[in-house]
Amino acid sequence: MSSLLLKNVHAVDIGTDKVCDIFISDGIIRKIGESIFCDCDKEIDCSGLTAMPALFDMHVHFRDPGLTYKEDIVTGCNAALAGGFTGVACMSNTKPVVDSAQTVDYIINKSKNSGVSVYPVGCITAGLKGEELCDYKMLKAAGAVAVSDDGRPVESQTMLRNGMIAAEDAGLLTISHCEDLKIIGKGIINKGKISEALGVEGMDRSSEDSITAREIMTAASTGCRIHIAHVSTKGSVDIIRNAKKQGIKVTCETCPHYVMLTDEKLLSRDADYRMNPPLREEEDRLAVIEGICDGTIDCIVTDHAPHSPEEKSDFLKAPNGIVGLETSLAATLTGLYHTGKINLEKLIGLMSVKPRKILGLPIETITVGAKANIVLADLDKEWTVDPEKFKSKGRNTAFKGMTLKGKPVGTISNGEIKYFEK
Repeated sequence: MSSLLLKNVHAVDIGTDKVCDIFISDGIIRKIGESIFCDCDKEIDCSGLTAMPALFDMHVHFRDPGLTYKEDIVTGCNAALAGGFTGVACMSNTKPVVDSAQTVDYIINKSKNSGVSVYPVGCITAGLKGEELCDYKMLKAAGAVAVSDDGRPVESQTMLRNGMIAAEDAGLLTISHCEDLKIIGKGIINKGKISEALGVEGMDRSSEDSITAREIMTAASTGCRIHIAHVSTKGSVDIIRNAKKQGIKVTCETCPHYVMLTDEKLLSRDADYRMNPPLREEEDRLAVIEGICDGTIDCIVTDHAPHSPEEKSDFLKAPNGIVGLETSLAATLTGLYHTGKINLEKLIGLMSVKPRKILGLPIETITVGAKANIVLADLDKEWTVDPEKFKSKGRNTAFKGMTLKGKPVGTISNGEIKYFEK
């Protein structure tokens, strides 16, 4: 393997904050210090750039197998690298769904040599049908790191309870998509003033809150872990906060769009602002930020969900979901770091350390002897989001046309420069 010297870089990690040189060879960080001079294959002057441990997104949809006109594992990995990620966990609602060892093997094998470690999330129930549990030990042996019926809830609490116990026994995390389908009905956006103004059916926040409470009570009674996906409401944040105070084994995630945007974006009748859970109201946005700041919310993910332009062209009929890998760090820097709500160490915890820790994966660090998995970012670079420049096949971003401050400009995976913005 080649060697690489990063000169004059601002290295930030948990407990580290200094300008230094970083020498990498054979995929390992060999030296960190001032004025390192040595023979190497490539030297980069990183003046003005910040090096952080590479990011990890524990909630993405790569649409592969079966829906590759939206995204595939190769383009998904390219989008991840452009966003500063060297690891992702991809959800189970592909076609076929991830309920067999063969599908897990397919995903892992197709991602090899991409520079991104792709960890499949298996199904809780076979075929995502909610009728019978999957073989979790088989999924674990094949390489899955968690189970989820993401895209829909497990409607039966008994099924969910039995699944949590079996998953825990197999060493897999249970991730819950919290949504009561009976409450949701035919709703397509948040239920409130905006849905009324548009004359469309809304998705009441009690749908998310009630299932969040159900999952947490199930975790409390079984002693199992539960991870709540894409938290979007004030109610869910409060429920999770109280559960953590009681020592219940619950973790959770949110997304940059719930930090930055509200359902007022839907007044444009543009389906690129439709996702599930939907954009909520200002009180929810502020509650999500508070939950991030006080540690209630453990990590920031994207819920990267590509769709074709044709699918997103009809506001009422479009599928839910937006892409997010290439804007996640920038949006988090813009909405949380540059507003003074979190520092870089907290950001690293949210986007690198915690998601890996929750899934039981090795933590990336910028220390001598560690694997060289690093994101290089220009924290002050202002840029306008242009979906046509994305590496992802998806163009359905809620941040299109927005000016963000901060940008990943390089991603190093196992010592190799896998992405670098010239």
